[in-house]
This record gives sequence, structure tokens and C-alpha cells, in this order.
Amino acid sequence: MHENQYDVIVVGARCAGSSTAMLLARYGHRVLVVDRSTFPSDTISTHLIHPPGMAALQRWGLLDRVIATGCPPIDTYAFDFGPFTLSGSPAAPGSPVAYAPRRTVLDELLIEAAADAGAEIRAGFTVSELVTEDGAVVGIRGHGRNDRHTVEERAGVVVGADGLHSLVARLVRPDRYHEHPPLLCGYYTYWSGLPMGGRWEAYDRPNRAFAAWPTNDDLTLVIAGWPHREFEVNKKDLEGHYLQTLESAPLFAERLRSATRETRLVGAVVPNFFRKPYGPGWVLVGDAGHNKDFVTAQGIQDAFQDAELCAVALHENFSGGRSLDAALGEYQSRRDERVLPMYEFTLELAALEPPPPELLRLLTAAHGNQEAMDQFARVNAGVESPADFFAPDNVERILAAAE
Repeated sequence: MHENQYDVIVVGARCAGSSTAMLLARYGHRVLVVDRSTFPSDTISTHLIHPPGMAALQRWGLLDRVIATGCPPIDTYAFDFGPFTLSGSPAAPGSPVAYAPRRTVLDELLIEAAADAGAEIRAGFTVSELVTEDGAVVGIRGHGRNDRHTVEERAGVVVGADGLHSLVARLVRPDRYHEHPPLLCGYYTYWSGLPMGGRWEAYDRPNRAFAAWPTNDDLTLVIAGWPHREFEVNKKDLEGHYLQTLESAPLFAERLRSATRETRLVGAVVPNFFRKPYGPGWVLVGDAGHNKDFVTAQGIQDAFQDAELCAVALHENFSGGRSLDAALGEYQSRRDERVLPMYEFTLELAALEPPPPELLRLLTAAHGNQEAMDQFARVNAGVESPADFFAPDNVERILAAAE
């Protein structure tokens, strides 16, 4: 028998992994975090943190650190549908507004917080395989970037926080459910000289969509997308299709002509799925366990909320309160209950189909109704469930106010 040096090994040190490690270390558990990347480093990400994600950072005592990076707050979400625009506040009373810190900034901040809590951070470390005994995961094997000698580390639980293409998930082969193929191709770059005035702006056009929001260093992220069915044709001229999509909103395109593009175009196409997030000796958090299209930019706050749920579940087990299977079973059920309505809403938006007549009527009625526009903004921010906005009594109230 090997004695475990750690209670938990977390594979992946970005938003989901460093947050989970930080919370577990704050509970007093022995935590090792490994990541093949070194930090600070960038990764493809919309990096928008809606108010629920910012509220998590506030609970963890990290909100002031984010604000200190100079990242501007986003207090207004504006949805331009062509004939009309819905403009509202995404924040609930007493909660922070949105921010969009660059991943070069956010990830390093979270890793530092995990280290401050007592977690051991091992960057530049590549995991090659999981260690198993009697059908359960009991550790990892891997090597450092400059040392090809394989080392083995053991723990009571291995957390896979290694993203969409998770090695941990690939090795443990969890069941997948609620699967849906890719719907949208999205590409973005950063622009200077494009002030946003605290606004997140989204533009919905036939078979096209784009959005813009401010980030660190006086830069603005501008992302454009089109249906996945056009992927093969459009990839021959990504630049042209990207700029053409922005031209579909002439007033925005005119603003952009005074701006300067600062980085190359990058993008992604992602599948939509849930994975069973736990099994003997392992658990998945963040994109490793559940992924959906980036059109609603929910990934970071999903990662934060997974981290909280997972840390609580593991702490309950380690402290003798519940069996691991019972604690992680509740983690899965609470995760799914929380994210499934937004998952379904996201798939509808990512299809880039024209709004059906009843939805168009509702959105038209919401135009000019500040309470309804704020509620629509909160739905897109994940503050309120889409089920609440589209509930028959709420729809009736919005339509009646417009008469």
C-alpha cells in the first residue's frame, strides 16, 4: 500500500482547477495542482464573467484583485435585433456587475490564490496516465517540461479540470448525455480605440451574430459567428467573413473603422454535452464535465460554481460526513439542475435561426419596458433562469404592458 501524499490532485490549473484547489486548501486539505502550461499564458476563451461568477469571486475575497487589474466593469447588456434593441442591467440587487478579465490575468490571479491557500502548484507538468488500483483512480503519472523522468503522485481523489479535451475524462470514459453536435463557429480578435462605455453589445442578424465587450489594457474583444454548416466553406476566408459579419450592423462597423486591430483572429467550434462527473476516485469540473456553445459565455461562471459544489462534496467526504458516492451524486444532480435550462437556451441561440413569431412578439413587447429588458439581460447573464422569463404569467405581463 502506498501512503497518499495528497488528499486531492487537480489536473488543470485554470479557472475550474485553481478554484477547486483553492477552496479545498482553505478547508485544510492537502492539494496538488498540475498543468502542462506555465503561467501567465493565454487560452481561447470569451473570458466574460457574468454577475454570478463575479459574486463567487466576491465570496472568495478575490473581487478586489480583479478590479485592481484595471479591467473595466460591464453594467449594461444591449441586444440589437435589427429593428430594435433591448438594453438592460445584468446585475441583481447587491451583486457585482460583469467583468471580462483576460485569461493571462485571471488564471494567474486564481493560481496565486490557490497557492496562498496552501495548494502546491506544479506548472509545466504533463500528465501521461492515471494510476489505478482495484478499478479506482488513485493518482497520476507524468513529467515536468524540462525533466522527462516520470514521477508518480497519489491522492484520495483526482479532479479532472483539464478542459473540453480532458485527458482525465478520456481515460476514465464517463457516460455522456444531453449531447448535441456543434452549432456555431466563432472567431474573435482584440481592438484598441473602440470604447464600449461599460456595455456588452450583441448583434443578431440572419445566420450571423457578433458581440463586443471591454477587457484589460483598453482593449475590446469582438467575436463573430456563423452556422457550423458553413464551416468548411467559410474557413477559406475567415478574415473576410468575420469583417463581413461586423458590417451587418452599419453603426457598429462605422465605430470599428476608427479602431485598430491588435491581434490575430482565433476561434473555435465546440460540441455540447454533459459527462457523468464522477466515478471511483475521480471527479470532473468545468468544461471537462459539461460544455455548451460559447454564445452565452457561461463557461467561467460554470467553472466557479462547479468548483464550489465539488469542493463542498469532497470536504463532506473527507470529514466523514458522507460517502464519496453520495456526496458526488449530489454534486452531479445540483450541477445539472443549475445548468440544464441555460444549456437548452444556449442551444436555441447558437442555432442562429430567426426568432419564431411568438418569441419575436415577446421581444418586441419588451422593447422600452425597462423591467422586462433588465430581466432579459439577467437571463442571458445566468442570473435568472430562462424558465422564469418565458413562464406564461411573465410573458402575459410583458405583453399586457405593451398594449
